[in-house]
Amino acid sequence: MEALYWGCLIGGVIFAIVTVVLGDILSSALDGLLDFLSVDFLNPVVIAGGITVFGGAGIMLTKYTELTTGAHVTLSVLAAIVISILVYFGYVKPMENSENSTGFSIKELAGRIGVVTVPLPAEGYGEVMVKIGAGNTMHIASSFDHQNLPAGVRVVVVDVVEGVLRVSELEERIGEG
Repeated sequence: MEALYWGCLIGGVIFAIVTVVLGDILSSALDGLLDFLSVDFLNPVVIAGGITVFGGAGIMLTKYTELTTGAHVTLSVLAAIVISILVYFGYVKPMENSENSTGFSIKELAGRIGVVTVPLPAEGYGEVMVKIGAGNTMHIASSFDHQNLPAGVRVVVVDVVEGVLRVSELEERIGEG
């Protein structure tokens, strides 16, 4: 049984080293190969961590306790499950949530609030700044209502036509109407 524990420990350590050193190469080579395993918990980091802990706990229990083989295996499996759960919720899940893309489709801008940076004439084009995530993006815009919109006015993107944002004033300007 000790040979199994040592195999799991050494295999897990080798897997960790290989994924750290060759992670990008392996990731691109295996891209999409294991997508049929769509369960999030079957992440390689979680599995390798569990196997490594199983091996390490088994070795320690065998050397430092007088328990039976069945107790060693049971406690090693429990240790592996607990550590795997901790790795999943403490590392894997937060890292998945942190992988935010800065890419967006211009069609996604409909309904967003922006600010006119280059005045929009009633008939013609200007520029609008729209906040996307943590940054801002500038786009060519035209007035949806065919009104003059000076710089600094808050607008809402009504729709996008041929890459041009069509915007309408969000608030009435003081002194009008």
